[in-house]
Amino acid sequence: MTALTASRGFRAAREADWQRLDDILSRAERKSVKALPDEDLLALPVLYRGALSSLSVARETSLDHALVSYLEELCARAYFFVYGVRTSPGQRLAAFFAHDWPAAVRALWRETLVSLLLTAIGALAGYLLVTGDPAWYASFVPPELAGGRDFAATTDFLRDTLYHPTGASGLGFFSTFLFTHNSQVTIMCFALGFAFAVPTAMLLIYNGAMLGAILALYISHGLGLGIGGWLIIHGSTEMFAIVLGGAAGIRIGWSIVFPGEATRLDAAARAGRTAATAMAGVVVMLMCAGLLEGYGRQLVTSDIARYAIGLAMLAWWLCYYYLPRRPREPGHG
Repeated sequence: MTALTASRGFRAAREADWQRLDDILSRAERKSVKALPDEDLLALPVLYRGALSSLSVARETSLDHALVSYLEELCARAYFFVYGVRTSPGQRLAAFFAHDWPAAVRALWRETLVSLLLTAIGALAGYLLVTGDPAWYASFVPPELAGGRDFAATTDFLRDTLYHPTGASGLGFFSTFLFTHNSQVTIMCFALGFAFAVPTAMLLIYNGAMLGAILALYISHGLGLGIGGWLIIHGSTEMFAIVLGGAAGIRIGWSIVFPGEATRLDAAARAGRTAATAMAGVVVMLMCAGLLEGYGRQLVTSDIARYAIGLAMLAWWLCYYYLPRRPREPGHG
């Protein structure tokens, strides 16, 4: 009974200030801090410190749980307005593209190198296996993707697939299937990272092997330069996106295997925030790759122009992610 009486007396002595703080916060939440009159703006930090003091006393004296919870919520709301920065959706979006996305990708640089290495290993293995024995080609390239592009095809047919997108070669279907496949691989590399990154590594190697097999087919017909241009105009963006998707999955898997001093759940959650930010940007990359694949590659049939566009896109992404930039100013974004 004594504790209840103390709680009531404590509340009665300070409740008017809490209610005023609550009222100011409610108006600021409905509109903005700028809409508050000057007296409320001046009172806000004073009332916030008073609420913090009340919360400290309530915790130390073990007052009723409901009062402590109320004060915790009130102080949390007030902290946002006293020390936080409210930004518009446009400002948050600009901060994402200017800082958050490239910073998340830079934070994954080790995993990105591992992901790139696994892809390269797969591509080299696929190329060497198919070059040594063309029977391996069917193991890496599904029949629905090949669509007649195999070692039984003639050189003229394969050349036609590279430079005549509206012809009978069905290049539109092939490119659409390839883009859909790569998009799925990118998302799966990220989503399966929780399984200790093992499925992620296997997907990266397999996707690289499929690339190597396709290169082996066209190179064996003397069309290496052509297939390189056909792939790079969109592949410099699309393959980069796959590598980043793999890096995001590897970051999550690595944090689960080696959580450090944190619990595995906390380590995975912390890694997941960085990986998810990077993946949000990867979706943008896939959209860009889709445009390059759907329009650029179909309209541009010059090898030189294709290489120029593809290498320019690669240079753009590398500069965007890795060039040094000014740190974000405190209180912005």
